[in-house]
Amino acid sequence: MKLVFSSPQDVIDNIGKKLGPTEWLEIDQDRIDMFAKATGDFQWIHVDPEKAKDGPFGRTIAHGYLTMSLINMFLPDMFEAQGAKMGVNYGSDRTRFPAPVPVGSRVRGVAELVNGEIIGDGAVQTTVRVSIEVEGSSKPGCVSDVIGRYYF
Repeated sequence: MKLVFSSPQDVIDNIGKKLGPTEWLEIDQDRIDMFAKATGDFQWIHVDPEKAKDGPFGRTIAHGYLTMSLINMFLPDMFEAQGAKMGVNYGSDRTRFPAPVPVGSRVRGVAELVNGEIIGDGAVQTTVRVSIEVEGSSKPGCVSDVIGRYYF
């Protein structure tokens, strides 16, 4: 389910609300390779399919930070500040990577609005716990409490 809010009080009134799930997204080798190029992280478990066949996961896996970066793609499908003048990423807390995300797997976002705090006239700070689920895995690929600020 998507939470659309139009005021700081709407956020406060919806603390505890479950969000999502989003649509599934397949993680292909091209996405992994582009992330490696963007970040300079060319570790073989990510970018060398031949070597990775004999590695601990049997194939390449997505970078943890690639998985985390998908939060910015999934969050607007779950959480929207309608009518806000501006929204900014403020940070994240408690980010973990409980399970690998193998190439060819599908992921999606699910979330919960865990906190909201009015921080000024017309502004609210939110904490949304986002989990990146990996299809067929009992553990998520990433869990992070992302903090945003919205100005109305």
